[in-house]
Amino acid sequence: MERLRHSATNSLLTRRDVIVVATVSAIYGLGTPQEYVDRMLTLTVGQEYERDDLMRRLVEMQYARNDLAGTRGTFRVRGDTLEIFPMYEEYAVHAEFFGDELESLSTMHPVTGEVISEDTEMYVFPATHYVAGPERMNRALKGIEAELDHRLVELHDRGKLVEEQRLRQRTGYDIEMMRQIGTCSGIENYSRHIDGRAPGTPPNCLIDYFPEDFVLVVDESHVTVPQIGGMYEGDMSRKRTLVDFGFRLPSAMDNRPLKFDEFVERIGQTVYLSATPGTYELDRSKGVVEQIIRPTGLVDPEVVVKPTKGQIDDLIGQIRERTARGERVLVTTLTKKMSEDLTDYLLENQIRTRYLHSEIDTLKRVELLRDLRLGAYDVLVGINLLREGLDLPEVSLVSILDADKEGFLRSDRSLIQTIGRAARNVAGQVHMYADRITPSMQVAIDETNRRRAVQMAYNRKHGIDPQPLRKKISDITEMLAREDADTDELMARTAGRGYHTLAGPTSPAVESGKVQDLSTVPSMELAQLVQDLTTQMHEAAAELQFEVAARLRDEIAELKKELRQMVEATK
Repeated sequence: MERLRHSATNSLLTRRDVIVVATVSAIYGLGTPQEYVDRMLTLTVGQEYERDDLMRRLVEMQYARNDLAGTRGTFRVRGDTLEIFPMYEEYAVHAEFFGDELESLSTMHPVTGEVISEDTEMYVFPATHYVAGPERMNRALKGIEAELDHRLVELHDRGKLVEEQRLRQRTGYDIEMMRQIGTCSGIENYSRHIDGRAPGTPPNCLIDYFPEDFVLVVDESHVTVPQIGGMYEGDMSRKRTLVDFGFRLPSAMDNRPLKFDEFVERIGQTVYLSATPGTYELDRSKGVVEQIIRPTGLVDPEVVVKPTKGQIDDLIGQIRERTARGERVLVTTLTKKMSEDLTDYLLENQIRTRYLHSEIDTLKRVELLRDLRLGAYDVLVGINLLREGLDLPEVSLVSILDADKEGFLRSDRSLIQTIGRAARNVAGQVHMYADRITPSMQVAIDETNRRRAVQMAYNRKHGIDPQPLRKKISDITEMLAREDADTDELMARTAGRGYHTLAGPTSPAVESGKVQDLSTVPSMELAQLVQDLTTQMHEAAAELQFEVAARLRDEIAELKKELRQMVEATK
């Protein structure tokens, strides 16, 4: 994620044709764009650079010298060769000098050493967004020290001696780190002093890196807009605790997400996307464009209201009817207890059922949804997670229990979103179990019927026969399983040829990246490297760093290719 964040800001500052996909975390504080650009290093073939000055400049940009392992945010020097591993690139910058003159410049693969492109000029941006020149850093340190002295007196006067000692130790250490190396862990908490902002003023964020004429698209705006509004208070609550207990200076609270009005001030052309837009979006919009017609001709599902008496027996009958046709069912309840009891009851009736709830981690949720599509089970029971973003073509029935219980989970917008989960199947239906039709139910049913009528009329007019949505069943969990199986097989073949993997860490020759020709690496070291990278891939996926996991997967594939050739050569 850190690489992608740097890649986004780098692209925004160097070109115009940029699309950035971000979460609402984009409104969190980020370094000043102008300082980020001012600290940029330009390398041009034919220019002269004094080597020590160049390395000193890289250190000021927060790149660390590491002549062994080439990882992002580092550089290494070997003779007349300088290699820089930018934070925002998958590839390395390879510069060769003749004396002080830059003789050649290229983009190089960090693992294989393959030259990707030859260049005449390259820009290297800082390794952190919170970068500052010597003058700015000295000014910031004076401000931090002044605030620290004032805060320590405050804590002492209140009798908070433990908090006073903690703050003195932590902040004193951070100050010394920034004075010596220009950065520290959690440097963003001192961003107000580094940026030279007044107390309470909003920080720079990703939006400030965009040009003035950018277009903002807010997806699922009925959820996203309230999230933006709530980010500030949530962050303040957490930071206030850290400040009160002496973990941070009060200025850390100015490293925060934007308030809603500050966010609105920064945006211009905005498109809100939602099947159920909120009042805010509708009031601000200068026009509403409906996108009701689907390319596949699929129409919104038929909505059927049924009495609650005997609802479970009816539900079981409907489930058996769908599963006999190889289709799947979603069931949404109001409480966790109801979901658990219903899941147990369906299992007792030999219906393959799973329960989706908020305590299940993200990767497990992905796996649950994948198993539903693959037919590992037939019914998924949930509460509030069976809404936006679920595209499950195999689901032909969505059952909503207690649909007449007015509230957040049964509002008109929630009902419309839940109904939409059955819109990916040609035979999609929604069954609402209720003893009365509430205003929210009526709005949801009327809107669904209106859209359905428009879609059916369009299909009749153009002779379109609705086609089921065909969506490939694959995700990050499948990729991990595939890599595991392939690694196990290759390790077994390697061991069978007499190559035993190392128990210890990867050899320095491989780890440092010094060997650019993989064919010269001993097979046992290469096998160990494959195992190490596979472990790292799993760890990255577990931490939701899917981009990192995908990059590791690609590197593993290259190493496996070389290792297979070694194994084949010994036959």
